[in-house]
Amino acid sequence: MTDDLAARLASNVRQLRQARGLTQQQMAKLSRLPRATWANLESGTANPTLAVLHGVAVALQVPLEELVAKPRAEAKHYPKGSLPSRVRGTISVSSLLPDSVPGMLLERMQIPPGERLVGVPHTPGTREYLTCEVGVIELVASGETFRIEPGDVVVFRGDQRHSYANPGRESAVGYSVVMLEPVR
Repeated sequence: MTDDLAARLASNVRQLRQARGLTQQQMAKLSRLPRATWANLESGTANPTLAVLHGVAVALQVPLEELVAKPRAEAKHYPKGSLPSRVRGTISVSSLLPDSVPGMLLERMQIPPGERLVGVPHTPGTREYLTCEVGVIELVASGETFRIEPGDVVVFRGDQRHSYANPGRESAVGYSVVMLEPVR
């Protein structure tokens, strides 16, 4: 088990350094560690202290747990339609990310002409950002009506009643980013 952890640490540190296009010497300088210590980390022979791991994580700008986590694939393709989605009436809402991001929802909405989607108010303190890519989206939020055209962005309280409609003659496509208020 310890060998697996050392090997994961070595692999992750090496991969993260190489992804940034830096040498061991450059990373050692950034982390304020001797170059030999960095080389030992990447070889899998090191038994670093928590202070050393913290310095490495700070230099690589990653959370400490990423240094010892099971390696993820460097890249993975998700074909169209493979991410979570739902259909409400004729309106399609699909997730844009395969992994959940704590406190955030990122979705794509495709709204046919003349259709309306009533949003569900989120937890108190939530902010929502809505942008339009194609067509026109009419947003009703906090008692106001906004006409959103391609490239426009509206920020509103997501914890209030809101709805999205397409008043146009072509399908509208919009993206919603919901930033949830952290639960205390």
